Amino acid sequence: MLINSSLFKYQKTPLLCLLISIVLYASFAYNLVRTEATKLVLLYISLFVLAYILKKSAGFNFGFLVLASVIIRLVFLPAIPNLSQDFYRFIWDGRMLFEGYNPYLHLPESFIKNGEFPIAQAKELYDGMGKLSASHFTNYPPINQLCFYIAALFSGKSITGAAITMRLIIIAADIGTLYFGKKLLEALKLPSSRIWWYILNPFIIIELTGNLHFEGVMIFFLIWSLYLLHSGKWQWAAVVLACSISVKLIPLMFLPIFYWWFTPTSLRPRSVTTPSEENIKQKKWIPEKSAFIKLVGFYTIVLVTTIILFIPFFSMEFVNNYAETVGLWFNNFEFNASIYYLAREIGYAITGYNEIKIIGRILPIVALLIILGFAFFKKNSTIPKLTSSILIAFTCYLFLSTTVHPWYLATLVALCLFTNYRFPIVWSLVIILSYLAYLSIGTADKSENLWIIAIEYSIVFFAFIWEVILKKKIKI
Repeated sequence: MLINSSLFKYQKTPLLCLLISIVLYASFAYNLVRTEATKLVLLYISLFVLAYILKKSAGFNFGFLVLASVIIRLVFLPAIPNLSQDFYRFIWDGRMLFEGYNPYLHLPESFIKNGEFPIAQAKELYDGMGKLSASHFTNYPPINQLCFYIAALFSGKSITGAAITMRLIIIAADIGTLYFGKKLLEALKLPSSRIWWYILNPFIIIELTGNLHFEGVMIFFLIWSLYLLHSGKWQWAAVVLACSISVKLIPLMFLPIFYWWFTPTSLRPRSVTTPSEENIKQKKWIPEKSAFIKLVGFYTIVLVTTIILFIPFFSMEFVNNYAETVGLWFNNFEFNASIYYLAREIGYAITGYNEIKIIGRILPIVALLIILGFAFFKKNSTIPKLTSSILIAFTCYLFLSTTVHPWYLATLVALCLFTNYRFPIVWSLVIILSYLAYLSIGTADKSENLWIIAIEYSIVFFAFIWEVILKKKIKI
């Protein structure tokens, strides 16, 4: 009786947490307006607390946590995102493809202004995505476009149906990340329970499954690629990494950091220190000439695969439109920035104008130099070292960016699982403050509340400096 009672008590807590989480996520999905600041923050913090209790109380009950993570995501299934309007553009691009148009060559705005409606619910989608998105060419890479096309294929003329289809794709990607992330953690002899920091993280659930951002699909391919790389299957790792790039361009900036992986000192496993006949046979030791060939081969496969995926859309007009749209993120758009906002204020003080055109060109160069520094001066010969370098480099890139939307952090949360850093988890909690800054967007001055941004980044910078500089955890 005592054993049964103890078992019941053990199961009661995680079940209760799951039930409460379902209710709160349902409230988040179906009964929340973005302008309800207090409700937004309280729900978000409560879900973080519940996720922590759920993980701790469920212990090593892996099956229960998998089931819980899927059930929680399915709560959002028919919901229309209430914190982001990007999905309207996703549906537009998918339906354009379905109707035979190249989405990279046409502006939604140009159709509507000319009284043309090339796809079903064109006016509704145009109104939903907003004038900013409608007035620019799409910048979503080909595999992302494939996801949009699948949504158009299976949803017909239903916006809700398209949201459900895209949501199922993102949920499937999260399950894939769970699978390969756990396998990689086990291969590295790291606690496999770390994977729940990503899978059960309310930020990940809300931003990816809830708001339909495809960073989750990109991360799935990225983690799968890292697992293949650790397993010695570098050719397939390159192909899968190209797929990650073809969902979101972000992994492109990580490519230089893979340099040290293919040096003659790279070993699989890392405990191997001599080129024995058995190690050479099992490809656990990389001789000098072979290392150079594999280095060139890896980058070539990534580049060629990426180009092949873009070829169906290729034209000079496509190149011009795509470059123009990507450039806007550095020279025109600004949101939830940190160092850039400080530089902007200095520019105002000196010239009296917003110098985004100048600052937006300088900061990416600084970010590139930081990435190259990690590529050539840090020997990223193990997955923990490699992911640590990518994590810090990408964090610096975000610190220097003019625009930092909340969902950009998903990559940091995924990468930190394989390192000793936890500041991305902290950032994933306080990023909710950036949505409070959204509240003033749309008012007369269209400005963010910089005090809220200051609070967010004060916490983030403190956590970052403490872990990266003061605790000296860069050496794993």
